[in-house]
Amino acid sequence: MSIAQIQTTAGDLKSHVVPSKLAHYVIRAKHFQEMLAWYRKVFYLHTSFEAPVIAFLTYDEEHHRIAFLNTEHLPAPDMMRTGIDHVAFTYGSLGDLLHTWARLKAENIEPFWCINHGMSTSMYYRDPDGNEIELQVDNFATMEECKGWFASEHFAVNPLGVDFDPGAMLAKLQSGVPEAELLRQGAAPVPPEGTYRYTTLPPPASA
Repeated sequence: MSIAQIQTTAGDLKSHVVPSKLAHYVIRAKHFQEMLAWYRKVFYLHTSFEAPVIAFLTYDEEHHRIAFLNTEHLPAPDMMRTGIDHVAFTYGSLGDLLHTWARLKAENIEPFWCINHGMSTSMYYRDPDGNEIELQVDNFATMEECKGWFASEHFAVNPLGVDFDPGAMLAKLQSGVPEAELLRQGAAPVPPEGTYRYTTLPPPASA
């Protein structure tokens, strides 16, 4: 069917049609069972279906949010490669994010990087296969304010953000410091020697 026929049938074509939601993603898992256990622990995932070669898991009304293919017979990916860098999950409040940090720390699951990006406060983890997972909370009350950060002078000067100490931040929250104050950069600083080096990837030749 031609474009003209479609237009005749359905009226004017809509422009800028976008997905209604991000449904799920699928991971090729070198350490299949370890990956299932890790993600169930981190996200309280429950299983929709599991077989030796594939598993579908979800944490809400969606039939699956994350699926895993068993690729234990294939080489593990290394860090010096192209592809997806990380996947991020948003929590409803800073309290929820820090509660999750404390819960996972008790399970010996700790982030390798905690940073306030300006528009978000984020903690980065590595799963058993080395994939990076970001747990975050938006720093502003509205999405318009979050988007505005990208156009700010602060972001132009420092597009990465400022590292923070989640233990110190949780202690401040429990002492009564308002979340809005803790969502500002520098609210729970780490010493210079404790800051995380963002990447060891070599820059492209054009940089």
